[in-house]
Amino acid sequence: MSLETVVEDVEDEARARAEEIREQAEAEADEILADAEADAERIREERLAEVESQIDQEREQTLSSAKLEAKQERLGARRDVLEDVRDDVEAAIAGLDGDDRRELTEALLDASLAEFDDDEDVAVYTRAEDVELLEELVADRNAEVDGEIDCLGGVVAESDTSRVRVNNTFDSVLESVWDDELKNISERLFDQ
Repeated sequence: MSLETVVEDVEDEARARAEEIREQAEAEADEILADAEADAERIREERLAEVESQIDQEREQTLSSAKLEAKQERLGARRDVLEDVRDDVEAAIAGLDGDDRRELTEALLDASLAEFDDDEDVAVYTRAEDVELLEELVADRNAEVDGEIDCLGGVVAESDTSRVRVNNTFDSVLESVWDDELKNISERLFDQ
């Protein structure tokens, strides 16, 4: 075997080994690249899922906030309507006159005086506009008009002897009825 043949064999063997190493390196590079692409895709999908989840959470928060705000607006509007209704009722009560006012005031006076013993001196109060009417009504009763109070009408009666004070003003009656009937009033106004 000549030296040339040995050199050629060594060169062929070196080329084959180099080709094998190159192919192995290319295979490893392809595997690394495939792993990197798979990791990149997994990371992209994870990030996308996180973003979608965050969008869903923010959407829910926004919807919840909007629903709460709308509910508060509705409640505020209802409260305003109820206040307007109450103001209208108070105005109608304050505007009562003639026989209606007389009958109501007398009924409230009688109910107030029923709370006291017959021999007690009872002081009664009413609004300034009804003092004259009340003086007429107490003329044959054991009571005396003792001043004015700020109210829509009706009577406040009190006695020093028994330390009892009875508030039978239109305001107190309205307050009691309003509190008792507020749910019904609201249901009728708002069809709930």
